[in-house]
Amino acid sequence: MATIYYDSDANFDVLKERSVAVIGYGAQGRAQALNLNDSGANVVVGLRSNSASRNEAEAAGLTVKTIEEAAASADVVQILIPDEQHGAVYRNQIEPNLQTGNMVMVSHGFSIHFGQIVASNDVDVAMIAPKAPGDLVRDVFVEGGGTPCLIAIHQDTTGHARDLALAYAKGIGGTRAGVIETTFREETETDLFGEQAVLCGGTSALIKASFDTLVEAGYQPEMAYFECMHELKLIVDLIYTGGLTKMRRVVSNTAEFGDLTRGPRIVNDSVRDRMREILKEVQSGEFAREWVQENQASQPVLQALRRGEEELEIEKVGKGLRNMMSWLNE
Repeated sequence: MATIYYDSDANFDVLKERSVAVIGYGAQGRAQALNLNDSGANVVVGLRSNSASRNEAEAAGLTVKTIEEAAASADVVQILIPDEQHGAVYRNQIEPNLQTGNMVMVSHGFSIHFGQIVASNDVDVAMIAPKAPGDLVRDVFVEGGGTPCLIAIHQDTTGHARDLALAYAKGIGGTRAGVIETTFREETETDLFGEQAVLCGGTSALIKASFDTLVEAGYQPEMAYFECMHELKLIVDLIYTGGLTKMRRVVSNTAEFGDLTRGPRIVNDSVRDRMREILKEVQSGEFAREWVQENQASQPVLQALRRGEEELEIEKVGKGLRNMMSWLNE
């Protein structure tokens, strides 16, 4: 069983004695910076001098500095910018401004696990990863709750890394729900695999394949869209709130019987073999190397794939149908 930490396991005073720099002000950066600020932490936001987020952060009452200034002023530096930017920003703007005993933090282990950030041995390296999007991390905190988080310690130079990371988790509300102990390797590899096999890659490929199957068989694209994409949200919401058991309890007996008898024919042993291949690519670092090289070349493959996906019939049909759904704009 996993080790789980709660409010009583974390001493926020450990963090209140220190200053925190949150690098980036996207969804997670905004949520974590505001939650820490509301909890009483001494927090600044580090942004590029020309960042479009500067005015938004300042309007929220936060102190904004350049990345270099923020790193130099802080004891804890939480890096919340896109994975592909971590390495260069760390080497050029953060690392030169760190002091012995500082803590470097992330909310996803990619850059640490795959060596894009190689921290010197005089600083702590830890991860606090909320298992929710930034908007939810903020909203639930404001309502008095918290979202579950993961904690991992990569480097404990001071001997106090876990205590400080738990204090950070408490500051953003994580210990209200529970903070689960993991490792950088486990978090990174399961995260990448989940994105590729299910959450993004597997789901989108399944949607497109099923849509194409119906259209090729002569069914109207609008009908195919509703059945293969639109109604997916209904099923996902049921799974999200109550697992597969709730979903199967709520859907019709016809749907449940089709699920249990036909689902294994779609995701069969050959699909499981390809999932294992994808997992091996993640574990070996093959995917990480490919992604790093893609960014070094200014993302030519990603940009081409994006353009191609935008031209798919399912996207064009869906755009028209969604215009009929007034509630989507509320």
